[in-house]
Amino acid sequence: MKVGVSILGIFVADTAYLARRMPVVGETITGSGFSVGPGGKGSNQAVAAARAGSQVSFISKIGRDTFGEMALRTYAEAGVTPKIVQMDDLPTGAAFIYVNDQNGENAIIVYPGAAGSIGIDDVEAARETIEGSRIFVTQLEQPAAAAQRALEIAHAAGVVTVFNPAPAEPFPDAIYPLCDYIVPNETEAAALVGFALATADDARRAGDALLKKGAKSALITLGERGVLLHSESQSVFVPAMASGAVIDTTGAGDAFVGGFSAALARGLAPVEAARFGCATAGISVTRRGTAPAMPTLAEIEALLGRGAAA
Repeated sequence: MKVGVSILGIFVADTAYLARRMPVVGETITGSGFSVGPGGKGSNQAVAAARAGSQVSFISKIGRDTFGEMALRTYAEAGVTPKIVQMDDLPTGAAFIYVNDQNGENAIIVYPGAAGSIGIDDVEAARETIEGSRIFVTQLEQPAAAAQRALEIAHAAGVVTVFNPAPAEPFPDAIYPLCDYIVPNETEAAALVGFALATADDARRAGDALLKKGAKSALITLGERGVLLHSESQSVFVPAMASGAVIDTTGAGDAFVGGFSAALARGLAPVEAARFGCATAGISVTRRGTAPAMPTLAEIEALLGRGAAA
């Protein structure tokens, strides 16, 4: 029997700098805050799904160093089962994150470190984990060839696949037909389809374009505008969920993907799973950080019960 969620991705240590604005080249400015904590899209999604009540396995590589120890502590605390290879010759990855201290908007540079060496052999070694899960999730912070092979394994085994094409890097068109759900944000979707998503009609046109490429369903996250769930059978805008003042949007997309995947694994219908993901994200943006900001199942259910819509 297939259970839970398996995720292929990377862990990085997030080094976050708060400031009123980004400096220009050659300029030094004074910031208003700094923190170091666990991050990486796949890792954040794993923590989000686990805190949202799912059984989660996370497949990755880390270094044998201080940041690697942070990763393992994070998974122990969140209840994530690590399917991790520790390397002696490459460090754990790290990310520079600028956070605007006025509105929570962010910009990020990621160095994947050991996880940048994830290859097809590593994916094959995790085949049993992937095939045994109900939902499989991956992104593009590790090499695209590894993501594609993992999606092929999951698809062939009848596992529901969720592909988050982030960061917005080129990937083979052969990935699209392997996707039960492709989940870009509006910037990533624009890069994939070649036009901006300024209106609801634009978002639906983008959804059509992603389906034409072979994906079964598109879930386009639109920030405060919510999420578009688009397939051949339905096209539904799911509103964003408000939980409080927005202070840091850094992990919002990861919170959505993790919450959505956990809800699918529990058997929720796609629209309800998208609402669950929106609630997960709606709570995460009211807190500093990425993985540490992910809410518990009780918190998510409380927000859904209030039915607060932005």
